[in-house]
Amino acid sequence: MNKPTDFARIPVDHDDIDTNVSSNEHFSTVLESRLSRRSLLRGGAASAASALLGAIGLSGCGGSDGASAPAGPVVDIPPADRLLGFSAVSKSLADTVLVPAGYTASVLYALGDPLTATTPAYRNDGTDTDMENRAGDHHDGMEFFPLSSTGSASTTANDRGLLAMNHEATTDEKLSSFFVHANGGTMSLPRPAAEVDKEMALHGLSVVEVRLNGGKWAYLKDSGFNRRVHQQTDVELSGPVRGNALVVTRYSTGGTKIRGTLNNCGTGKTPWNTYLSGEENWAGYFTRAATDDAARGDKSVVSLKRYGRDQGASSRHGWETGGRDDKYQRWNISKTGASSDGSDDYRNEMNGMGYIVEMDAYDKTRPIKKRTALGRYAHESAAFGKVVAGQPLAVYMGDDSRNEYIFKYVSNAVWTAADATPADRIATGDKYLDSGKLYVAKFAADGTGQWIELSIANPLIAAYAGYKFADQADVLVNARLAGDAVGATRMDRPEWCSVHPITGEVYFSLTNNSNRRAEPSGSSQAAPDAANPRAYTDMKGTSTQQGNVNGHIIRVREGAAGAAATGFTWDVYLFGAEAGAAAASVNLSGLSADQDFSSPDGLAFSTATGICWIQTDDGAYTDVTNCMMLAGVPGQVGDGRKLTLNYPRANGTTLSVDTYVGKAATPDTLKRFLVGPVGSEITGIAETPDGKALFVNIQHPGETTASSNVGDPARYTSQWPSNAGYGAGKRPRSATIVITKNDGGRIGT
Repeated sequence: MNKPTDFARIPVDHDDIDTNVSSNEHFSTVLESRLSRRSLLRGGAASAASALLGAIGLSGCGGSDGASAPAGPVVDIPPADRLLGFSAVSKSLADTVLVPAGYTASVLYALGDPLTATTPAYRNDGTDTDMENRAGDHHDGMEFFPLSSTGSASTTANDRGLLAMNHEATTDEKLSSFFVHANGGTMSLPRPAAEVDKEMALHGLSVVEVRLNGGKWAYLKDSGFNRRVHQQTDVELSGPVRGNALVVTRYSTGGTKIRGTLNNCGTGKTPWNTYLSGEENWAGYFTRAATDDAARGDKSVVSLKRYGRDQGASSRHGWETGGRDDKYQRWNISKTGASSDGSDDYRNEMNGMGYIVEMDAYDKTRPIKKRTALGRYAHESAAFGKVVAGQPLAVYMGDDSRNEYIFKYVSNAVWTAADATPADRIATGDKYLDSGKLYVAKFAADGTGQWIELSIANPLIAAYAGYKFADQADVLVNARLAGDAVGATRMDRPEWCSVHPITGEVYFSLTNNSNRRAEPSGSSQAAPDAANPRAYTDMKGTSTQQGNVNGHIIRVREGAAGAAATGFTWDVYLFGAEAGAAAASVNLSGLSADQDFSSPDGLAFSTATGICWIQTDDGAYTDVTNCMMLAGVPGQVGDGRKLTLNYPRANGTTLSVDTYVGKAATPDTLKRFLVGPVGSEITGIAETPDGKALFVNIQHPGETTASSNVGDPARYTSQWPSNAGYGAGKRPRSATIVITKNDGGRIGT
């Protein structure tokens, strides 16, 4: 998230990084009760067998040898409402939010909106203060937590609830988050403390109460539930890493806590009704001295480089220059103290970032915890597999950088139905998320794969020459290095993941990869392979774009053991492509003009309808259309065909790549639902339990505006949402919208 893809929309792309220099081979070598007959199965014109899963009983549907990916049993699906019963939204370059006829999109909650009764309205001219009590910036992943009429936690209320959301970053140029400073901010070091304080406060999480009143949704600025979590908020480290030497700092000499949560991207919701947030591209906020390797003189140098912090690395915003106070100095992770354990400096500070964070949105008194058992990397979302009483829980996650990995966590504790409504939700998180096994995925070219446990007892990890792991906490802190050690499959930037609420199959968006080549040059490039089969040239105006330009979505079906399975099968659900691209080599999903898209990112299944919502964060197709959201009705693994792609090489040989392509898209199974304003990413997907209100985030509109234009609204590339009648000023603002159907029906039907 907050990434302008491999084809950057801003001069420096902080998020599209590649630090995996391992030689690992590529591919060639939620709750079912909520998607019940009550919410899904309401007789209609189409059956769910055709609307939700397509012709899933078919296999061997063509391709080079007539074979399909390994198929599973046909899932028996009762009738459902007709899905995708709206007219597709056309591609657009307009500075507005477009939704289908018969729908209304309203701005609900934007950057700077006050969260207390005493915080003044946002002026949106760069002079605003008290950012700790306002909506943060770059609204990202989001979840809806229903509230009963009495204000207690609920799972069924549809007219009142809490939106918990991530505030990933700020719109930057050079060092400054220029839209939030009166004059565009300071573009050189040192940064003024007031600017740093404002920017730190804008990162993190927020909780805001929303209500439906008189047919319109609004947020309550004086609700007692409203809350901000930012870089001065205490957060506990929980699980195997808690108290380990790797997280000892001057602030927490016992290694038990850290301040704040950073660069939060995708989200998740636990079966016990708490909020999960993924810390994504946090490494770039820290700086290291040019001589720090020698000062350290230990294996921590290997770890730091694997996470993108070479010595001499500069920080994204220069927050470490704001002053001598600890809140600024923590961003300098050089070894500056004389201690042997790091208790007198912040050499270990970055080891406290990069986790899944759990928060109880309903209860401010409960601690916020980083669940270290789920591993440390550039987390996107966290999706629970199907929940079955008496079986362990599985959580699926991706590491969003080029050539990084897909992970699964399996709890030691088995699910107890009574834990769905516990007296202490965070204590329930302790039970399921602090003790378990972390696995990494290895995909094979025949459509199968395996989960490899990342354990200090794994001989491959214990004997790894690249890094000497000390204990299980070391394995978790350095999950990327552990993945290298076991030969995990390097992926094309795993973004969000989501679990099909009926089949239980797991979907991962792989946003794109500019380093895919038929003839790789250097270790950073990779040849096409089974699950990343495309390497092609695409034109954006007069600019040439190469690689897997438009990205794709892969899906996984677990083996018979379900959550605890160590084997799986897979295929590619959808390939992003321009409708006019070559069908034989690029547009492998047969996308039409009403469906074509690029760079899938946000991904979530509706528990009310079963629709798969797909959101884009693109820079490759933005000469034709702004980013968008599509509605899909997927089939299942094995419903398509095996296909062979051939790549001639300069030496006269041909690289042949076999892949598995899901059933081709049709107007009944994929349709564009929304197009956003100029420069924005579409992200965040949440809904009311009845599916009649859909909350979506519009992130960083006007991102391509230059900081030199901050005083001239006429030169902003976007003026949204002020041009939609929301708020003061004309500076673009990230914001949450709510979408409703004019006839009061469920979204997408």
